[in-house]
Amino acid sequence: MPKRLSITVDAEVYDGLHRVIGRRRISRFLNDLARPHAVDQDLRAGYAAMAADEEREAGAAAWCEGLAGDVADEPGRHSG
Repeated sequence: MPKRLSITVDAEVYDGLHRVIGRRRISRFLNDLARPHAVDQDLRAGYAAMAADEEREAGAAAWCEGLAGDVADEPGRHSG
């Protein structure tokens, strides 16, 4: 559920947000920017749970190894 928040920023920051991000997108931009700093406990718990899933980790490792093999087989990738 969204909550309303009033913040104070310098006039330069305010003008820059409007110019670069756009008037209707500032809330989402600031929300996305703050999320990793304010909600990191959930993110850490999620990563810990994923790392504990050995089957998933094995699949991810196999996928990564497959990518490395694909790149090594590309023409023009060999030095010599």
